[in-house]
Amino acid sequence: MSDTLTKLTYQSFQQGKNYFGLAHKIISTQLLSLASPPVELKRRPIPPELLLKINNRLNQLIETDWQDAERGVYPHSLLFDNPWFDFFRYYPVVWLDMPQIWGRANQKKYQDFSSEVATDGYPSYYLQNFHHQTDGYLSDLSANLYDLQVEILFGGSADAMRRRILAPLKQGLQAFNSISPGQIRVLDVACGTGRTLKLIRAALPQASLFGTDLSPAYLRKANQLLSEIPGELPQLLQSNAEELPYLDNYFHAVTCVFLFHELPADVRQRVIEQAFRVTKPGGVFIICDSIQVSDSPELMPIMESFHETFHEPYYKHYITDDLVERLAKTGFEKITTEDHFMSKYLIAHKPA
Repeated sequence: MSDTLTKLTYQSFQQGKNYFGLAHKIISTQLLSLASPPVELKRRPIPPELLLKINNRLNQLIETDWQDAERGVYPHSLLFDNPWFDFFRYYPVVWLDMPQIWGRANQKKYQDFSSEVATDGYPSYYLQNFHHQTDGYLSDLSANLYDLQVEILFGGSADAMRRRILAPLKQGLQAFNSISPGQIRVLDVACGTGRTLKLIRAALPQASLFGTDLSPAYLRKANQLLSEIPGELPQLLQSNAEELPYLDNYFHAVTCVFLFHELPADVRQRVIEQAFRVTKPGGVFIICDSIQVSDSPELMPIMESFHETFHEPYYKHYITDDLVERLAKTGFEKITTEDHFMSKYLIAHKPA
C-alpha cells in the first residue's frame, strides 16, 4: 500500500471512530433523557466556533500521529490497532450499563459500590465513581468497559493521545545509548488496563517494562491484554503511586497517563516526588493528562463543565495547578510542555 493510500486509510479510520463516538453520545443522551429526564440540566451548548477549534485540534493530532509513524517512532500498524474483540463483546454491555450511570449522575451518588466490591485499604480520594462509572475502578466490569468508554468520550482519539508520549520517551532514552536496549527499564505509573504499556512495547520492543496500579481488576485486564502481544511480558504490581515499591534510581524512564487530574493537589506532589526518586539520574519523566487553562484558554468552557458532567472532583483544581513548578520544586530540570487535542504533556529530566 502506498504512503498516500495508507495515510488516507488512517485518516478515514480516525474520522470514522470520531463520528461513531459522536453518534453514540447524541443517541444515548436523547434516549436516556426521554426515559429518565435529568433533575438538573447544567450543560450549555458548545458554540460553533469552539467546535471548529476542537475539530482543528483533532485533525492536528491525527497529522502528528501519522508523522511520528513516518519518522519511525512506532510502526504504522499501531495506527490501526483497535480492540475489536472487546468492542463487539462489550459495546452492548456499555448500553446495558448506561441507565445505572445516568441514574447515578442524576442522584449525585459519587461513592456507589456494589456489595461484592471490597473497598477497604484504598485512599478515600480513590473511592469515587469517576465518570459515574459502575464500581469506580474496582470491578472487572469497570475494567472491561473502561477503554471502550474512553474511546467514545474522546471520539476514538484516546490511543492517538497516549502515543504522544512515545517520541519524547525515545528521545529521553537517548541519554542511555551506551547500554543495550534490553537493559532499559521503563515504568508506567497507574497503568490501568495496559493500553499505554502496549504502545510502549511497540516502540521499545526490547525494553523491560513495568506497570503499577491500585486496582487489581484493572491489573487483571492489563495482564490479559499484554500477554497477547509478542515480547517479554511487562511486570505488573498493585501499588499506590504515592509509595512506589522500587529502589531509588531504578528506571531509565517513568510515564504517567491520565492520572493527575484524578488526584488531590497534595497527592499529585507526592506522586511527582516518587517518580523523581525511582528515576535514574539523566532519566526522563513524562506526564500525559488533560489540557489546562495555561495552555488551552480557548477551551475553558469545556474544562469548566467537565468536572460536573463526568464527576471529576479534583479536576477544577487540576486545570489551574502549576505542574511545571511542582516538577521543578522536586528537582526535575529541562521541563517542556506540549498539547495535543484534549491532552497536555510534561517532559521532565532528572539531573545527570
